[in-house]
Amino acid sequence: MFKVGLVCVLIFMVLPPKARTMSDEMEELIAMLHNTCQEKSGVADDILARGMAKEFPDDQNFKCYIKCFMAEMAVIDDDGIIDVDAAVALLPDDIRPKLEGPMRKCGSKTGVDACDNAFLTYKCIHDENPQDYFLV
Repeated sequence: MFKVGLVCVLIFMVLPPKARTMSDEMEELIAMLHNTCQEKSGVADDILARGMAKEFPDDQNFKCYIKCFMAEMAVIDDDGIIDVDAAVALLPDDIRPKLEGPMRKCGSKTGVDACDNAFLTYKCIHDENPQDYFLV
């Protein structure tokens, strides 16, 4: 069940805003992941709002929020290295063509720490396909 939920989160993350609809269960899962990661990272609401507006604030807590979200989806290790094959494998067939290329091209970026690695990788994937990728 949890893996199905993670796939749903990935689907939601890559759909254009007008195409996004969520079941009550999906809303609960995303809220749970958001609350967990916001608490773990300590990121402020205003910083998250900037991230959701695709501003990519250079904030350590924001970077750790992204790492936490990826860790909860089991696509990143403790060092912030993305398992691209695992991430791609979670994508549904209809979404995979939009994101597999950017995900493989970006691979796993290296920064100053695990949170920075996640942030740089996330930003790279977004920059490769900004119309379909965003922060939940």
